[in-house]
Amino acid sequence: MKHAFVFPGQGAQFTGMGKSFYDNNAQARSLFEKANEILGFRISDIMFEGSEEDLKQTRVTQPAVFLHSVIGYLCLSNPRPEMTAGHSLGEFSALVANGALGFEDALRLVAIRANAMQKACEITPSTMAVVLGMEDAKVEEICATITDDVVVPANYNCPGQLVISGTKTAIARAIELLKAAGAKRAMELAVGGAFHSPLMAPAQNELQAAIEKTAFNTPVCPVYQNVVAKAVTDPQEIRQNLISQLTGAVKWTQCVQAMIADGAGRFTEVGPGKVLQGLIAKIDKNAVTDGISTGLEEAVAKG
Repeated sequence: MKHAFVFPGQGAQFTGMGKSFYDNNAQARSLFEKANEILGFRISDIMFEGSEEDLKQTRVTQPAVFLHSVIGYLCLSNPRPEMTAGHSLGEFSALVANGALGFEDALRLVAIRANAMQKACEITPSTMAVVLGMEDAKVEEICATITDDVVVPANYNCPGQLVISGTKTAIARAIELLKAAGAKRAMELAVGGAFHSPLMAPAQNELQAAIEKTAFNTPVCPVYQNVVAKAVTDPQEIRQNLISQLTGAVKWTQCVQAMIADGAGRFTEVGPGKVLQGLIAKIDKNAVTDGISTGLEEAVAKG
């Protein structure tokens, strides 16, 4: 059975993330300082000591989660992924892990992505909502009935949990319709905008220009990308799928199912939190999951 490494996205951040890496591991410290230089501000200080509000800023959150995941991964002793995947932002971490992107190039793209998404959020009042206890097809059907505004399925997290994305008014209408149709729960999320929806088109254009100027390598193992939910190894396909991801849905359920169909027997989540382990367990109760987060910091600290 194959070993898959998976990487979390925005929302997994916490104050103090990565501090023990920095304090106890020379390689990690060097990578953090390189990141501070590339970003033009000391993101390490915000990660280690910033408030929850500081870490919630999209321009901080995305590179912070990326750095925690990737620096931890790069400091592991001889990791050997046979397949990788990441949830939304985590796809960039997955592409460093499988060698498709270099650390510095990936961080630059993540920073551009974060800033572009922040700007897109300011153009139109928009948000996201989580829908629990309803079949995906029914959620899709209800969203499709709202034709005069933008609301679309955005994150297929696991069976019975789908996040929708759109304008504030469309999300409010969708929540009413979903509850009336029998959703166990439909609730707006505390996010800055409508990620993975057509409202991210301005950010997509900006990211596309940066991706097209970035060198991509042939990876050492497949990445299962969010928008296609299948194994990808061709650098040009990887580029296009990364661009499409900003306005396309995150098909996490389908990605995990595809990895299992292709022989994944163990999933290791690398980065802050345990969200993906929980989702994978709900997608397939027989999947073996583990995580390297706090334990990763301890392992890295020991060198």
